[in-house]
Amino acid sequence: MHTLYVAISSHGFGHATRTIAVINTWRRLLRHQGSPDVLPIFVTGIPQWLFSRSVEGEFLYRGRSLDVGVIQSDSLQMDLAATAVALEELQTRAESLIRAEADFIRLNRCQLVFADIPPLASAIAHAAGIPCWVASNFGWDFIYRGFGEPFAPFVDWIENLHQQCDRTFRLPFCEPMASFPSPVDVGLTGAEPAHDRETIAAKLDLDPHRPTILLTFGGLGIATLPYENVNRFPDWQFLTFEKNAPVLPNLRCLNGQVWRPVDVMPLCHAVVSKPGYSTFSEAIRVGVGVYALTRDGFGEAPLLLEGLQRYGSHRIIPQAEVLTGTWDFLAQPLTPARDPESIDHHGNQALARELAAFFA
Repeated sequence: MHTLYVAISSHGFGHATRTIAVINTWRRLLRHQGSPDVLPIFVTGIPQWLFSRSVEGEFLYRGRSLDVGVIQSDSLQMDLAATAVALEELQTRAESLIRAEADFIRLNRCQLVFADIPPLASAIAHAAGIPCWVASNFGWDFIYRGFGEPFAPFVDWIENLHQQCDRTFRLPFCEPMASFPSPVDVGLTGAEPAHDRETIAAKLDLDPHRPTILLTFGGLGIATLPYENVNRFPDWQFLTFEKNAPVLPNLRCLNGQVWRPVDVMPLCHAVVSKPGYSTFSEAIRVGVGVYALTRDGFGEAPLLLEGLQRYGSHRIIPQAEVLTGTWDFLAQPLTPARDPESIDHHGNQALARELAAFFA
């Protein structure tokens, strides 16, 4: 069996969910072709349960954080001082980490590193004597550059690492990714609903005649979200995956029933979310509109909001209006996408074909 080393950023769940979707699509393609299966080895600090719930077929999990991302207390609050300390620590142990992962790759006879998007992935691959492919809509040099002079040494280091990758697949909502060699554009990637609309509606016993809103803010959630605002819309249904959400008559916590936002998106009038590639991509692919919070200070956010306005039904909401307001925005109509037909929805399939060709 062929083996693939899959290096995934430990920053949030989105990098993992979109990469898993590509791997699942690839394995379905192999089955359709009658080709031998592959064994993906997921290397990340993201918890194993996420992979156990969503990866189709056998896989290995190696709990190693290959990058820092941004240290956050929730999905909006960044701790840049702690992030800088963690980056210094990563630089200090980078050489030994690269050696250890290269040894692991050789031991398990991996033939390719597929990364989204730890900068060390290319150095690990080349130390093991195999190529590194990258799929992302940004590089960490782009994010850290926006944090100013204290992060300049990390930007230079990461730019050099990104330049070493062998192939770059650039996802939508992207920065130029100029530090990567010859980026090739592909379409939207992301998970798809596991069941049809009627099956999920019956499972959750939702009233199809009431407006339904999904509140989803990534794996870390938002600590100060004023959930009591749902009481202002007593005829509506609100869905959340936040375990600490309060018990309210028209608020349903879906943990233990359905665990992925994309599974319930087809039931929803709209999604309320922070800027996030996977959430926006899945909503556009499913065809549900998004009330999107603004987010200052994180370089990816303006790219995501611009992409949402171009390709998906939307309304952009100032962050303060969500965190301290009364959610009157929910009574405002969504704005149609400017250019919905111009976006390719088949990035999973494009990347799956490239992987299949590599291992053919």
